[in-house]
Amino acid sequence: MSRKQTIIRGTIILTITGFLSRFMGFFYRIFLSRTFGEEGVGLYQLIFPVYALCYSLTTAGIETAISRTVARKISLGREREAREFLLTGLSLSFFLACICMVAMQKNAGFIASEILGDERCVPLLTILSYTVPCSAVHSCICGYCYGLKQTSIPAAAQLIEQSTRIAGVYLLYRVLIRNQGNAPVTIAVCGLVIGEFFSALYTTTILPGFLKGRSITQILRRRASSGLPAGRAFPSMTAGILCRRLKELLPLSVPLTANRVLINLLQSIEAISIPGRLQRFGLDTSQALSLYGVLNGMALPCILFPSAVTSSISIMLMPTVAEIQASDDRSEMLDIIKKVTGACFTLGLFCCLTFLLFGSWIGLALFGSRTAGKFILTLAWICPFLYTNSALSSIINGLGKTGSTLFVNTFSLLIRIFGVFYAIPLFGIQGYLWGLLISQLAATLLSVWIIYQNIGRKAAL
Repeated sequence: MSRKQTIIRGTIILTITGFLSRFMGFFYRIFLSRTFGEEGVGLYQLIFPVYALCYSLTTAGIETAISRTVARKISLGREREAREFLLTGLSLSFFLACICMVAMQKNAGFIASEILGDERCVPLLTILSYTVPCSAVHSCICGYCYGLKQTSIPAAAQLIEQSTRIAGVYLLYRVLIRNQGNAPVTIAVCGLVIGEFFSALYTTTILPGFLKGRSITQILRRRASSGLPAGRAFPSMTAGILCRRLKELLPLSVPLTANRVLINLLQSIEAISIPGRLQRFGLDTSQALSLYGVLNGMALPCILFPSAVTSSISIMLMPTVAEIQASDDRSEMLDIIKKVTGACFTLGLFCCLTFLLFGSWIGLALFGSRTAGKFILTLAWICPFLYTNSALSSIINGLGKTGSTLFVNTFSLLIRIFGVFYAIPLFGIQGYLWGLLISQLAATLLSVWIIYQNIGRKAAL
């Protein structure tokens, strides 16, 4: 199968999965907004910067390093080394995640009151901490599968995570309503734990047989008929091998981790500061939190819904770019980049027009909120740049230019933070939306320039 066919096949699988997952997520968000109200959704959204920071610190860089390295090793016929690399990265990520879980639990009060500015987040953070180790497990395994360009296990894991989360929250809601007459927003966080746990459980039980070359159907049939594990697929690891793989892992994962941590720190500053700056504009605490909930819990998920396609392309694109770079075929590299970015930008233009025409109706019909409709109309203009940027970032990471990715993301986020601190007090939430549009445009232009410097100019020469 050619590289283009592999990208298309993997993209189709991940896109279908992404749309199914987001389709379920839309109804789930409608359920949350109508069950807990705008303020409850805002409180729920307030803890996600903390989770994103923990994920970046423990897993994100390692997952990407696994994906890129496995793609290169498999292309060189070093399957055993690829498996050893996975085991090393998985062990390190899980160890860091357990430390992060304990630290979050012990400091939940400080984080809630001093950083998030709302002590009601203490129980939410305590429950949320249990998602971190589970997320580390299934993310690293999915990173290995992406390196192989095998998307069936990550796709199934995503659907399992989403469906068990929604089912778990709904069951908890029904039980509490029947017994107590009301349900707190903490059950939504319990749903996150349930989803991450079952996703991790699935990937750890399916992976051994998958590594032996069996299909998912064959694995399930074998386990159902024998009642035994699928068989050992990991090589035995001595201390010397583990050290060698760790030395190979750290130079790749540390810059990626630093990138994600810094970006998420800036994103956390941005997200946490929005309610406070809205109060400077003249809103009270409840109004600010409600507006924040509408933006992040209703309008942005709607804008991001079509990005299931571009996200799928980006996941398949990074290991493919790494392989092409190893073969030093610049013409093939340019051909893939032009086609992928052109497709992403075209999709963005179509979605922009759709949201401009139907944004107000979507806000009222799905969320019962006129404010959400207004936000969707403004956010529609970022679609062409937002969808293209995910592919451009994946290309830059595939080229190994993680420092350039850090620069682009940091510059883009600084523009958004400027909008939070200086535009919101003057123009309200509209000032932030303008800053968001400018930041996405700047990220697109910088990314194109970086790719041209690394590929386009060399190809011209």
